[in-house]
Amino acid sequence: MDNIMLVGTAHVSEKSVKEVEEAIEAYKPDVVAVELDIRRARVLKEGDQGQKEIPIKELLKGNNLALFLMQTLLAFVQRKVGAEMGVKPGSEMLAAIEAANARGLGVVYIDRDLGITLARFWAKMSFREKFRMFYSLVLASLGIGTKDVDIEQITQEDVVSSLIEELREFTPSVAEVLVDERDAYLAHNLLEIGKTKRVVGVVGAGHREGIRKYLEHPETIPPIASISDVPKKRHIPWLKIFSGLVVLSVVFVFLLLILSGIPLEQLLLALGVLFLVQGTLSALFVAAVGGHWKSIATAFGLAWYAFINPVLAIGWLAGVVEATQYPPTMEDLNTLLGTDDEAGVIETLKKMFKNKLFKAIAIAAMANVGSMLGTVIGAAILVYYFHITDPVQLLQAGVSNGYHAISSWLASIRL
Repeated sequence: MDNIMLVGTAHVSEKSVKEVEEAIEAYKPDVVAVELDIRRARVLKEGDQGQKEIPIKELLKGNNLALFLMQTLLAFVQRKVGAEMGVKPGSEMLAAIEAANARGLGVVYIDRDLGITLARFWAKMSFREKFRMFYSLVLASLGIGTKDVDIEQITQEDVVSSLIEELREFTPSVAEVLVDERDAYLAHNLLEIGKTKRVVGVVGAGHREGIRKYLEHPETIPPIASISDVPKKRHIPWLKIFSGLVVLSVVFVFLLLILSGIPLEQLLLALGVLFLVQGTLSALFVAAVGGHWKSIATAFGLAWYAFINPVLAIGWLAGVVEATQYPPTMEDLNTLLGTDDEAGVIETLKKMFKNKLFKAIAIAAMANVGSMLGTVIGAAILVYYFHITDPVQLLQAGVSNGYHAISSWLASIRL
């Protein structure tokens, strides 16, 4: 502890920026340690690199899309608070880096990789916690249900403790991963640096007390390897099970229709009509918002699958194709998050549809809407084509015929 000085900051406070600079000047450390990982430090110093493409295909793997959306919402809320305070989020960290560079001091990034942190708390969160987190972030991004907080008081320990306790009650898993584990990780790195050098540690106010306890009792720090990997969470894949049951149900109904006496040729013809109706409507909806011809073709060719498996949103594939043709960039994301509230509806929509990210999302949504509408219209056409007045009676006939067919087959085996 003798070689370590902690500075607790609020990430969107002008006061914190000044406190960081004053602490470095007064303590005269050998190095400055900041609560950043290498990736976040690069973004903070260089900006979002506006033309950097968003890796759409990578986002669709595993939980990447959900994590990206959550990270985006978190960044947006923090940016919004920073704009209200007139301070860019992370300014105090940037000030620490610049102050260290100006004095020829070393800079060390002591935080855990953001990707590992997000993956760990996503793996530990229950479905209820995930829902509450997304719900709260969406409301906060819209300015709904938020409380007025004096940012300058955020660094006071009693206020910080109160906020952290609220977080623990709201979602314990997030508090464990975002606060407790990182307290230990940050403290471990500070202790390693402090063995040979004087160090000023610039950390968020929410970590200061937890880090201090670990610095005073380093034996309580858990093994770093145990909080540096992504735990594999074993769970029952309910969505996949439900999706499989839906597909089996559709196949079963198809067999019942055959057993009810409808000729296979007529049934295949009707399914062909359904394919055309769904595909045409889905393609038209994509074309209506200016989709690329490959996106239109994808919507047309795959819309039929929504009839077999409604759980799978085929429109996302059309959206991915659009994003492949016109890759969205971080600039598109920033523009989308920073729309002009004073612009008119028509003007705003025009700007939105020039945004490649918004357009890809709009195409995915429109393809799904067209496919769902096609399913309803196609089903109505089938009912009319087969003169079905009582679908239940038709299926019962299929079950009865199937039962008699199986009974006859079993009887023939016994003979």
